[in-house]
Amino acid sequence: MKPNIKTLQIIHLALCAGVIVAFTILSNINSISDIFNITEVSTDDYLYIAIPLLAFVASNFIYKFLLKKADKNATEDFNFSIFQTASIARWAILEGSAFVILFLKPEFILFGILILIYLILLRPTEHSFKNDISFL
Repeated sequence: MKPNIKTLQIIHLALCAGVIVAFTILSNINSISDIFNITEVSTDDYLYIAIPLLAFVASNFIYKFLLKKADKNATEDFNFSIFQTASIARWAILEGSAFVILFLKPEFILFGILILIYLILLRPTEHSFKNDISFL
């Protein structure tokens, strides 16, 4: 089990590092105050404000939907492959939403950073694998 978790952790690290590098290079942040400097919000901007919430809900829904395919009586390797697929799908949704905010509305970079923090907190561990599979 340890090599499988390590591989998934490396994939997670690469996704997080890619988003961090993109935010560092492509954003125009000169200071911390630039992150919290949100200009006047219009009605057109509500979609961009909803992106983190939609990403959170959609990623968790897809994750739980894919985990339902796991079987308690199946081998640990079979269940781990389902856990791996569900985790990568969840991370992809969060990563995509962070990039959408970065490219379409860089003024709301704070929301992209919040998505990135949540993505970092989703680091896979053996405990999280066993915990998520056992709740089926």
